[in-house]
Amino acid sequence: MEILTLGNPILRQKSEPVTEVTPELEKTFEEMFELMIETNGVGLAAPQVGILQRFFVCMADDDVKRVFVNPQIIETSSELGEYEEGCLSIPKLYEKIVRPVEVTVQALNEKGKPFTLKADGLLARIIQHEYDHLDGLLYIDRGDPEFKAKAEETMRRREERRLQKEKAKAAKAAKIAAKKAGK
Repeated sequence: MEILTLGNPILRQKSEPVTEVTPELEKTFEEMFELMIETNGVGLAAPQVGILQRFFVCMADDDVKRVFVNPQIIETSSELGEYEEGCLSIPKLYEKIVRPVEVTVQALNEKGKPFTLKADGLLARIIQHEYDHLDGLLYIDRGDPEFKAKAEETMRRREERRLQKEKAKAAKAAKIAAKKAGK
C-alpha cells in the first residue's frame, strides 16, 4: 500500500459508497493506520491509497484511532477558523485553510456500526480534510489559487525528477546486466 500524490487522477475522482464492512476491509483500515502513522499523518482517506470508496481513518491529538465509513457531515458551525494544513498526498507543502471549527458527522465505524460524532478543534479539521478527499477535493482547492498553482508545479517537477532517477537507475542496471552477459 502506498500513498498517491498530487497529479494522480484517482485523487480527483468521487468515491463510491461502501456496501459492506468485511474482514478484508477491516484489514485495509489497519494497513491504512500503519501507513498513516509511519508517514507522520493524522488522517488518510481511501482514495489516497488508490481505493475509490467512501472511508477514511484518522487519529487526532487524543490518540484515538477512528474509522469513518460512508461519512456524512450533517452540520457545521458558523464559526470559522484558520489553520495551516498539509497532506500526505502533497508532501512538505502547507497552506493556511479556513474551515468551520465544529462539525457533526454520521458514519459507520470499523465494524459497520452507525455513530454520530460532534467534533471540534483538530479532529473537526481532519474530518473535513479527509471528507474532501472522498469527493476528489484537496486542501489546495480551498486556499489561495496562487499557492495551488505553485503546489501543482512543485509536484509536477518532483515527479519528473523521480522518473528521471528511475530511468537512470534502469539504464545503469541494464548496462551492468549487459556486462555480466558478455563475460
